[in-house]
Amino acid sequence: MKYIIIMSIFITLFGAKTPQSSAIKVLDPMEFKTQIENKKAHLIDVRTPDEFKSGHLKNAKNIDFFSGEFNEEFSKLDKQKPVYIYCRSGSRSKQASNKLAAMGFIEIYDLKGGILNYN
Repeated sequence: MKYIIIMSIFITLFGAKTPQSSAIKVLDPMEFKTQIENKKAHLIDVRTPDEFKSGHLKNAKNIDFFSGEFNEEFSKLDKQKPVYIYCRSGSRSKQASNKLAAMGFIEIYDLKGGILNYN
């Protein structure tokens, strides 16, 4: 009983790792680049508009992760079509990928390390 209480406290304080959805695949930059060149897919940059203006991948659409329209913008996209997603370093795109999986997107590809790792 004592062990269960201690574990409950640790889980509450530090959180339990949630398993990544099977819809999400994290790709290294080379694989990401190859796939976005050869597939008809959504290519989404989830950085802020200012970050997007400073440079982005060709044909990328900007949907700011922190925007109040994030869910609305993604709800306009075809959930059956693959989504390739990236941000600056991989943190926001990871969070965004989890949101998209929860929204019902079935094929999500996240750029490992973000655009900083891409070039």
